[in-house]
Amino acid sequence: MLEPTPPGMWPTLLGLAVAVLAPLFGFLVGGMFGPGTIGDTVDPMFLSLFTGIVIGGIGLLVAFAGGARWWKHLHRQGEA
Repeated sequence: MLEPTPPGMWPTLLGLAVAVLAPLFGFLVGGMFGPGTIGDTVDPMFLSLFTGIVIGGIGLLVAFAGGARWWKHLHRQGEA
């Protein structure tokens, strides 16, 4: 029989996956763009890696929120 997952489990797992993979994909995309030219104001490699880090940070926030919800579900007191 399948049992329902506790609330907060999926946001925790998916947030952690995004937090780990987003900077790696940012580095991959930046490597495909290359270093750019000397006259560019923003290096495309830096921009894509920075974007990946920001998206990874958002994923980490989602994981923390899901983890808090999961923790509250597992540690309920006095509920019958």
